[in-house]
Order: sequence, then structure tokens, then C-alpha cells
Amino acid sequence: MARATLIGFTAVIMWALLALFTAGSGAVPPFLLSALSFSVATLIGLGMRIAAPPAGPAEPVPPVVWFIGIAGLFGYHFFYFTALRNAPAVEASLIAYLWPLLIVLGSALMPGERLGWHHIAGALLGLAGTALIITKGGGFSFESRYALGYAAAGACALFWSGYSLLSRRFQAVPTSIVTWFCAATAILSALCHVGLEETVWPVSTAEWLNVLGLGLMPVGAAFYAWDYGVKRGNIQVLGAASYAAPLLSTLILIAAGAAEPTTNIIAACLLITFGAALAAKNMILKPRRHEADAAS
Repeated sequence: MARATLIGFTAVIMWALLALFTAGSGAVPPFLLSALSFSVATLIGLGMRIAAPPAGPAEPVPPVVWFIGIAGLFGYHFFYFTALRNAPAVEASLIAYLWPLLIVLGSALMPGERLGWHHIAGALLGLAGTALIITKGGGFSFESRYALGYAAAGACALFWSGYSLLSRRFQAVPTSIVTWFCAATAILSALCHVGLEETVWPVSTAEWLNVLGLGLMPVGAAFYAWDYGVKRGNIQVLGAASYAAPLLSTLILIAAGAAEPTTNIIAACLLITFGAALAAKNMILKPRRHEADAAS
């Protein structure tokens, strides 16, 4: 379980590159960028299938799994883009980032899972740290005129937490199925682009490389790693640790010279790190207990 949890956490690390690559992709509109990135993600899955073909005939995949996967990947991005278009980015981002907390709380409904106080406390500390990063220590307010954007951000959080929790119920379905979820998301994103956006292609090699980077990592390999992690790892720890994504993203932007270090970032770092450690305390302490038992 610890190994699977670590694999799942690599998705969080890759998602931290989302802001950097997105900023480097130029003026490409969101749905077109999503279509391009998920096309690359699909190629990753196809490459994995060629490199390691299944040993025997594939088991039939229940129709509900297809619905969960496509709704999770495409639904999250559709509502996220809708939220940012219809509400201020700060409030929309805070609402959308309720998904890690919802994963931790929702895990209590999963068979064989036990939700402890430290899981909830760790997720709340992570949410507090994320709020510090997004608001930059300032305030935020909710206005009725942005109700559509707020509702879309809430749907965004529900779609991704629901996808993550429901995926765990179908552990027997191989991670390779994510290939087709990515392909469907690429097609649906392209259709949304045609109907809702004006086409703007990357204009330089650097912008194309950033689009490629998106498809290879935060909008590519990350989804395969996340699927493996939520199916076989500690989902409460993954949920709480997911709040590290905005922190790591900010640190990467600082390293790239696109942001400045502040006391708020330091405070957020402490909150998120302590929250993740608290949520994972059983995983951290169990090996020590085993060592102590072996010694005695």
C-alpha cells in the first residue's frame, strides 16, 4: 500500500507543473489546450500498451466504469474552465480545491476504510495552507452575481472527488483503461473548443514544447499514476497530501523566477507539510512498530 500511495503522490508532484507549462503555452484557449494535452496523454497509454501488452484476453469493463472515467476527467476540466470564466479566480479555485477534503471525508463510505480524526485534521490543515497561497494572505468574498461560477467550481470538486472514490470500487479494472478516458476527453474538449472558443495555436517551438510537457506529465502520466494510487494506495493520505500541489506549483514558479517568496508561502508550507504528515501518521508509525516488535 505504501508503494502505491507513493506512486499516486507522483501525480500530485506532476500536477504542480500545471501552472508553469500552462503559462508557457501562450494564448492557446483552455479547451483547445485540453484537447491537445489529452491527445498526448492518449499516446502515452497506447505506448504503454505496446511496451507491455496484456498477458491474456482483457476482461469486459462494466459500462459504469466508462461513465465514471469519462465524466471524471472531462467533467472536472469542463466545470473548472466554466468556473474561471464566470467567477473570480481566487474564490473559484478555493471552492474547486475542496476535492482533496471531499476525498478524505468520502473515504469513510468506502468498504474496508476507516476514517480517523488525523485524516480530517490533516486535510483541513492542507486546505488552510492552500487558502493562504491562493488568497496571498488577503481576503476573499462571495457575491451572488458569480453564482454560476461558484456552482461550476463546486461541481468541479464533486466530479474529481467522486471519480477518485468510485475508481477505488473497481480495483480489478486495469489502469490502462485511463488511455480511453483520455481519448474521450480529448475528443469532447475539441468539440467544446469548436463550439465555444476561437482557435489560437501555439506560435513558437517553446509554446509547443510546453503543450507537450502538459500532455506528458500534469495532463498525462499524472492520471495513470493517480488511478493506480487511489485503487491500491491509502486514499485518505493521498487526499490530504494532494494539497501539496498548489504549494509545489508556487515553489516551482518561484524557482523559475515567475513568483516571489513570501511569509505566506512559508506558513502555507508548514501547514500543508504538517497536515500531510498528520494524515499519514499511521503509515509512518507502523513500520517502526513492526521493527520494535521484531526486536522484542
